[in-house]
Amino acid sequence: GITYLDHAGSALFPESLLKAFTDDLRNNVYGNPHSQNISSKLTYDTIEHVRYRILQHFHTTAEDYTIIFTSGCTAALKLIAESFPWIPEGTTQPSSRFCYLTDSHTSVVGMRGITASMNVLSVPIKPKEILLAKSRLPAEEQNCTTPHLFSYPAQSNFSGTKYPLSWIQEVKSGKLCPIKIPGKWFVLLDAASYVSSSPLDLGIHQADFIPISFYKIFGFPTGLGALLVNNRIAPLLRKTYFGGGTAAAYLAGEDFYFPRKSIAERFEDGTVSFLDIIALKHGFDVLEKLTGGMEKIKQHTFALAHYTYTVLSNLKYANGAPVVRIYSDTDFSNPDVQGPIINFNVLDENGEVLGFSQVDSMASLHNIHVRTGCFCNTGACQMHLDISNEDIQRNLQAGHVCGDNIDIVDGRPTGSVRISFGYMSCFEDAQAFLNFIIATRLCKSDAEIPFQSVTNAMTKSVPDDHLSFNNSDKMSPVLQISDREHGNISSEAETTGRWQPLEPGAESMRAAVSETAVPTCRKGGKPITITKIYLYPIKSCSAFEVTEWPVGHQGLLYDRNWMVVNQNGVCMTQKQEPRLCLVNPSIDLKQKVMVIQAEGMDPISVPLEDKTGKEAVICESKVCSHRVKTYDCGERIAGWLSTFLGRPCRLIRQSSDMKSKSHQKNSKGLSSAANISLSLVNEAQYLLINVASILQLKEHISARLKEPLEIEELIRRFRANIVISAPESFEEEEWAEISIGALQFQVVGPCSRCQIICIDQQSGERNKEILQSLSAARGRKTNFGIYLMNQPLLSSFSDILSVGSQVLPVLKENIEIQPPTSTEEKCSG
Repeated sequence: GITYLDHAGSALFPESLLKAFTDDLRNNVYGNPHSQNISSKLTYDTIEHVRYRILQHFHTTAEDYTIIFTSGCTAALKLIAESFPWIPEGTTQPSSRFCYLTDSHTSVVGMRGITASMNVLSVPIKPKEILLAKSRLPAEEQNCTTPHLFSYPAQSNFSGTKYPLSWIQEVKSGKLCPIKIPGKWFVLLDAASYVSSSPLDLGIHQADFIPISFYKIFGFPTGLGALLVNNRIAPLLRKTYFGGGTAAAYLAGEDFYFPRKSIAERFEDGTVSFLDIIALKHGFDVLEKLTGGMEKIKQHTFALAHYTYTVLSNLKYANGAPVVRIYSDTDFSNPDVQGPIINFNVLDENGEVLGFSQVDSMASLHNIHVRTGCFCNTGACQMHLDISNEDIQRNLQAGHVCGDNIDIVDGRPTGSVRISFGYMSCFEDAQAFLNFIIATRLCKSDAEIPFQSVTNAMTKSVPDDHLSFNNSDKMSPVLQISDREHGNISSEAETTGRWQPLEPGAESMRAAVSETAVPTCRKGGKPITITKIYLYPIKSCSAFEVTEWPVGHQGLLYDRNWMVVNQNGVCMTQKQEPRLCLVNPSIDLKQKVMVIQAEGMDPISVPLEDKTGKEAVICESKVCSHRVKTYDCGERIAGWLSTFLGRPCRLIRQSSDMKSKSHQKNSKGLSSAANISLSLVNEAQYLLINVASILQLKEHISARLKEPLEIEELIRRFRANIVISAPESFEEEEWAEISIGALQFQVVGPCSRCQIICIDQQSGERNKEILQSLSAARGRKTNFGIYLMNQPLLSSFSDILSVGSQVLPVLKENIEIQPPTSTEEKCSG
């Protein structure tokens, strides 16, 4: 099964919540709450009951707080920034300030964009600075009524640090001044991370604004949040736009508008997401029934985090070096100051950081789901990883953006790994994660960790009732991945059919290449030749091996022209469905069909003729970050694939009339005019690997496996288009460009491998050792093979790629090949 450790990202919903909600919808009719009929009145009354339930959950009443439903915490923060009664610079009154803790979510920091447009200054404050700010203003300045806003998180979504709730009253009373300026301070408590695992008593800690997202608590519904507004400040809020349901009266022909009296109705523009709000009622019911309340969740999740932290922080290599570096402000001894979040980076024996992308890939192989990056909290990431402002800007120039998988720049980490526990988490989840770290980082002699002694230490420091919450088996949704018996299709078709010349469509890249590359030809040595050619007509399905094949304007003709999508139109790959490798497509150029075979299924054919026309429904799909135009290949093949894979799916094809416009990449080193047209590949037109590099890697892998892998099996795992035989292993990484006959290719960069190489392409079975062996062999990198780009020449002769052809490389000149920048993992698909 899956070990889910991203509860800070989103909780998981229990099956009982969905059942209660759907039963409710079956038994009741809920109309638009803005209407006056019976079903609408039922909706309105139910929404009001949910508002009461939310207030009750936070130990307050409608006398003190108003609930404004939003699309999420981010929308609630935007609402505050837009409606707070700011006093701008340049007036007769002292101007307002927006102060925020640097350990804040992007959505909080982003409020400064709105305040800046209102001519209000924003002031970032580091956590250490706020602790030194305990000084009162002079008496004559305490009477100033200029409103200022201070925002801080109740719990850091980066490290799990819980900041003191006592700050609320101290700031509001003037005892604690974020900055020394006359005026009246209001407090925004970002509680989105905190309330997912801890109780919040607004009867005691009366912040002015509390934004929350409900999926963080219940897992369902998503896209629904709320802003709890202290009624003391609610009348001061300003609003310019008015949507449906917010007006008591207005005129269309004149500038007249009178708002509704209720603060909630005044700020909830349009019809609220009423069915999602009704689902909240069942969320609260199920949460209370399964857990007994937020205090028990707090103790339960902290106990798991404390145990995991204790074991993790004690893991050492044989040389005494720590296995991980944990980023924390606490020692995980007190649930009042530390939440159930552990942020860390994995180190090697020399203390060097392993990139978070590599750790994420390895965790996925063990069915462990973690979160990586900076977690939309650049301030905390900078503070804990010692990343300067200049580093952030340099990383951006190097191609790194928030959310991508570029994890190391200039030898330094750009982010980290985060695990987090929720009320569904259990002790087995913690053990599974620790066993994963031990199995992938330590040899058997190193791995004798005193689990029992650590457990004893943990139970001594945490009261027994903290560990009494063990209903996880009742709460976990069905998240099982079934390992099915995989058939073995060994039939391979080889095609040597002649190809008719294509219409010349694209200008040659040679001029662009010659302007940017300083050629240094490879001297001497044995000749390099092509030994194998593969194309993959259907993305992520089996390879089709050929001895020669025509080159089109997007790569090998028909390579990755089709892909399988699920019922939601999302591309399926072997990461989600390993059995795709058992689907064997082959191309018959003479008959102009693609024949698809699989064990236990009758062969089925799909015409090669592009049916883009009036009868084809063009839809838009995504491959990595690229948008592509596609059309559906029909019910017959959809039924065939659905039957074989055991899940609803369809076959779609890239639309030929949109290819040149839709899926293009401006290659590094090419002139800006040289836009390269791609098929449904992830990164480049071609992927090349070297047999000598495979043989060297095979030695490393064989030492770690009980049964050594055959060279052919390894070649197939790396899913290359072109396999060459070069004298030296990994010499291909030193090439800037290559020529094969009349064809010239530019090297775009190395291919950073994902977990697909762990899948046996003949059986569909996984072997986690392959990716780890690659990482060990390559010195913490997972690069293997190089990406190539080519555009056919304007020539009367067709371009053919053939086995046995000689490869002539041009060496790079002191330039390291950088992987293509992308927000997705690179893999051959």
